[in-house]
Amino acid sequence: MIEPELLVATANDHGQINFRNRAWKEILGASDDPWIHLQADDRETAARNIQEAASGTLVTHALFLVDRPDRDQPLPLLLHFVPVMSGQGHAVSITGELLVEPTTWTESHTERHRMETLGRMTMGMAHDFNNLLSGILGHLELWRQEDPDGAKRADMHLNTIERAASDGADLINKVQKYIRQESRSTFGTVDMRALLVDCMTFTRPYWYNEPRRQGISISFDMLVPELPSIRGSASELRDVFVNLILNAVHAMPDGGRLSIRGASSGKHIRVDVEDSGTGMTEDVRTRIFEPLYSTKGERGTGMGLSIAAGIVREHDGSISVASAPGAGSTFTLSFPVATSGKNDEEPEPRRRARAQAAPGADAVSILIVDDEAMIRNVVSQLLQLRGYNVYTASSGHEAIRILETHSVDLIFTDQGMPEMSGRDFAEQAHNRWPDTVIVLLTGDTDLSVDQHVIRRVLTKPFKIDELIDTIVDLV
Repeated sequence: MIEPELLVATANDHGQINFRNRAWKEILGASDDPWIHLQADDRETAARNIQEAASGTLVTHALFLVDRPDRDQPLPLLLHFVPVMSGQGHAVSITGELLVEPTTWTESHTERHRMETLGRMTMGMAHDFNNLLSGILGHLELWRQEDPDGAKRADMHLNTIERAASDGADLINKVQKYIRQESRSTFGTVDMRALLVDCMTFTRPYWYNEPRRQGISISFDMLVPELPSIRGSASELRDVFVNLILNAVHAMPDGGRLSIRGASSGKHIRVDVEDSGTGMTEDVRTRIFEPLYSTKGERGTGMGLSIAAGIVREHDGSISVASAPGAGSTFTLSFPVATSGKNDEEPEPRRRARAQAAPGADAVSILIVDDEAMIRNVVSQLLQLRGYNVYTASSGHEAIRILETHSVDLIFTDQGMPEMSGRDFAEQAHNRWPDTVIVLLTGDTDLSVDQHVIRRVLTKPFKIDELIDTIVDLV
């Protein structure tokens, strides 16, 4: 069993290790490559962390996975990169601790190991999930362009699928930012009535289909007039109301009535979500927004309503509940009306204009580099429909071979690829073809790049309009 011991090393601003203590050598080795036992993506991250620390930025709690031949599973290693000044200029002090579970560890240490590992696994799954969502959204756009009449007939279902995929992408983005402890994105203009109709449509299988299958009935009344816009995050607010609707359904195991009412009082809008369910005792009602408090036993996490209340507070709003046993529950939410700013929705004429072939597109050549065949194919087809000349490559090495025989104006490259990452490929391509514009596509939230090499970063999942805008702006 490996006992936890502090790993210590120092490095210069070029990433060269000057000193390693015994614990470091036992875990990471003493070879010329200090990161030889790290996984591929981690080696790149470690080198970047040293550069950041050498420039004066403190980098702490960076989690890495160490591959060791004597263990079936990688070892999680937490490293801290501290900038220091030496007689030779900038230097970096690196300290680390191995997140293992010897018998001498307390339960809190074990839980930290599990949570750190879970966070790392979640980031990997988020990357894969963003690729899947990119494929879903891309094929929806292809359907609309290749068969506009058929897509128009299925427009309601397509809009619901597209909204669900977009919200899924926003949710993944929030998870990534939470793990990285990044701030949320800026707010936009939200049409509350349209948002509530979306929530009603999205949850229909839960309040209509499933109850009918069980032989019970739940009626849903939407009594919401046109309301003034508010400022906020549409995806986060949809999370709130979907959560309230599903809770209301759970509170009516024998069927009942669910209604959403909306009203405006000038400076605020009010939304009531009411059910005729089992209701709550006063003790439950006063604790319902507490984190980890749940009345559902093992079926509940106790986080849904506490998170919903936090989202409402972030929107400068309020949420309260009135309830009594056997008398149902009414959740009341209030939000301030937007006082400035125009609707963020893109004008329809501009959308229609961009749906047509881009002027001069046939003179622009584009290279798509992505190890996911679904992403390559859908992006290639979307751009070809707009008239662009498109090449595709499944790896950085294949892309280099294409660039040696074909001239391209712009490269869209994925970040997370085996053997050669998107950043490494961009560096090589820029050094050999400096006039070629390079855009990084990533499902991660780490968007820091060398803008002399990578001109722009697009986050997955993206829409074709974002790609077109990028091409028009940069080429």
